[in-house]
Amino acid sequence: MLSSLGSIDRMSSHKSDTKNKILAATWQLMEQRNGLGVSMADIAKKAGISRQALYLHFDSRTELMIATVEYVDELKGLNERLKQFEVATSGVELLETFVDVWGSHIPEIYGLAKALLNTRETDEATASAWNGCMVCLRDVCDRTIEALGNEGVLNTDWTSAEAADMLFSMTSIQNWEQLTIECGWSSTQYINRMKMLLRSSFVRETVGRIK
Repeated sequence: MLSSLGSIDRMSSHKSDTKNKILAATWQLMEQRNGLGVSMADIAKKAGISRQALYLHFDSRTELMIATVEYVDELKGLNERLKQFEVATSGVELLETFVDVWGSHIPEIYGLAKALLNTRETDEATASAWNGCMVCLRDVCDRTIEALGNEGVLNTDWTSAEAADMLFSMTSIQNWEQLTIECGWSSTQYINRMKMLLRSSFVRETVGRIK
């Protein structure tokens, strides 16, 4: 019984190692080619396995692309960063935490995000992966604005729906790209200025600034 269990453990470990090789290969190819022409055959070759073996781990290219995004998020520590939301005690603090977490995470996943964004119009698999990310981002925007509204500190110039739309747009990867890549802002500058902009846009003036 114990030897059989050991065999199962070794098989499970080997499967996990192979899966990680596939995900790492996908990530590398997506960044190197900016998302263009990354086939399952290319990924299998990069990972050092057969195409048939690749499909033993991922049923479809769409499943693989979604898993790659999750793999990169985990590797870059997103789950740990998200714990900061659990200690936010107000809508304003939630807003600033969102900027801290997202503004720190974008530079680390930018290569993959750019590849997904570049190909989503013509590639169903990358579109699914991109859309999944945007659904999660939009959910955070909705919950942040909802918290401000529930506490009565949302700027009355906005409806909740409009504010969530604008927050989603203002914190987009495209806007981050414009400010940091094109304009040369540092990550710290982006985060600090975005906090200031979002507070002045969405939080009533009578609410004091968090130190």
